[in-house]
Amino acid sequence: MKKYLLIPGPTPIPPRVSKAMTQPMIGHRSPEYSEILKRVFENLKYVFQTENDILVFSSSGTGGMEASIVNLLSPGDKAIALAGGAFGERFVKILKSFGVEVIPLRCEWGEVIDSKLVARELDRNRDIRAVFATLVETSTGVVSDIRSLGKICRERKTLLVVDAVSGLGVEELRTDDWGVDVVISASQKGLMTPPGLSFISISERTWEASETSRIYRFYWDFKAYREFLEKGQPPYTPPVSLVFGLDEALKMIREKGMEKVWECQKRLAQATREGVKGLDLQLLAKGSFSNGVTAIKIPENIDGLEILKRLREKYGVTLAGGQGQLKGKIFRIGHMGYIQFKDILVALGSLEKTLLSLGHRLKRGEAIRRAKEAYQRVGE
Repeated sequence: MKKYLLIPGPTPIPPRVSKAMTQPMIGHRSPEYSEILKRVFENLKYVFQTENDILVFSSSGTGGMEASIVNLLSPGDKAIALAGGAFGERFVKILKSFGVEVIPLRCEWGEVIDSKLVARELDRNRDIRAVFATLVETSTGVVSDIRSLGKICRERKTLLVVDAVSGLGVEELRTDDWGVDVVISASQKGLMTPPGLSFISISERTWEASETSRIYRFYWDFKAYREFLEKGQPPYTPPVSLVFGLDEALKMIREKGMEKVWECQKRLAQATREGVKGLDLQLLAKGSFSNGVTAIKIPENIDGLEILKRLREKYGVTLAGGQGQLKGKIFRIGHMGYIQFKDILVALGSLEKTLLSLGHRLKRGEAIRRAKEAYQRVGE
């Protein structure tokens, strides 16, 4: 039975990337590796839409989140964290663990925090050092208005740090044009590479702020990475084979073009949402829908765990459950990275059969019909 992985990370790996990772091992201090790194950094800047420095860490996205905090702030500093889901709340937890005074701005999960609330809070607390936001809240399928936040933070000379782990290569993100000081991402989502690498783009304002940070760090020290970056080497031993894969994945994105990638993700997302509506299911998000993941409410009379189990065991389709306060209340379909429209159709068709077997009432074939119409309409 063929397996279909439609979760919001790790995402399926293109054959080209898998093949690239089978290359013979090379030394991470070799001229050959330096050439690969040079190309990787150049293409990462293209994907991030930035001319800023980009650092690569051997870690998950959470490692990148922690690195951004320990290099910018000191114990007792004030920071705003936008917490409209599990990953916004993660920023709150990490900030608190390092003694930062956090002002969390929260909303109902599935909604978006109004940028005007951020402006109001910054005007009320002039000593806030940074705002921490999430481009795509993976737990709810909502995308934030980073462009507006960038404008607000620039006007008030406050640093803006964005978790784009589930957004980079999926949502429109223009780091420099929007004035984002720090963007954090990782390899296993829109960049179609296995987990294990995180990336951080760093503005000049951020480098200046890092000079005064008093949180102790060693492995996460931006300065160490910058010094070695100038030599074309990593400071510590990297997962070389993952970098081989990343190099190939970035080539694929570059060949397609960033605008085209964003457009393709938009088509997949719209088709998925329309298909879900055709199953007589409700979306969690109330607007600002993500192009990378769709969160769906589980009908009250159906066991959500049973939906996921039957999809996986009978049809080979793996979807994701809910996180945090949404556990058992929603399931999620990931449509980022190396996902094609036919994969979405398989997922919707399998979901239709599964829901019918569990007693959910729906119109047969409606999900596929609506998904096809939406996919064609967005592409016109």
